[in-house]
Amino acid sequence: MTVFGRYARYYDLLYRDKEYQVEADFVAGLVRSHAPGASSLLELGCGTGRHAGLLAGAGYQVHGVDRSPEMLSDAQRRRDLLPGEAAERLSFSCGDLRELRLERSFEVVISLFHVMSYMSANDDLARAFATARAHLAPGGLFLFDCWYGPAVLSDPPVVRVKRLADDQVEITRIAEPKLFPNENCVEVNYEVQVRDRGSQSVDILRESHRMRYLFLPEIEALFASHGMKGVYCGEWLTGQEPGTATWNVCVAGRVELS
Repeated sequence: MTVFGRYARYYDLLYRDKEYQVEADFVAGLVRSHAPGASSLLELGCGTGRHAGLLAGAGYQVHGVDRSPEMLSDAQRRRDLLPGEAAERLSFSCGDLRELRLERSFEVVISLFHVMSYMSANDDLARAFATARAHLAPGGLFLFDCWYGPAVLSDPPVVRVKRLADDQVEITRIAEPKLFPNENCVEVNYEVQVRDRGSQSVDILRESHRMRYLFLPEIEALFASHGMKGVYCGEWLTGQEPGTATWNVCVAGRVELS
């Protein structure tokens, strides 16, 4: 996976309109409901650390892991700007979530912004679940969001263009999707045109993101095969029952106690 490799530099600008505080509050609410009293949290695929920083600010002891050194560098800079106590509760490390073993456990493992959908192959998805399970304390909670199969097939993805700018650059991002229904995947080909506002030079970046959409029966089977039981499923941010208009679903499973 080379996703976000070259344009990690522009990641925060591309997603500056994302409601990170609302999302962190939603996740914290689910944690309070399904893992009351939990205080330690591992985030798999933390990116530039926006969710992790907000959750640390909410009182959780958070460790974020990402495979991109560039994104982690931004996450560390963001951590340094947090108030002292929140910064002390937050740490990061570099690693591949399919192979990660930190030799410590957490009460909650989260993976947000469709990271599980990037696990497009069966083996990758199973290894990601195994990583989550390996880091969960007895009775711990694994919570993630993903692309939801019924909605993707009912309302297939289309070409999208996004334009934005700051005081240094102007960015145009073109996303061209291709559906592979027999593989439960969408391949999204991104072209990102970056114009320097000073020199007027243009850099063109291209990335291909292969995204897997998931269905509840397979999620339930993955939970079961890794010693967990599903305890929550709802539309991302609303909590409503998922349907054919629910592109983004949030699910949670708890480690079963023997």
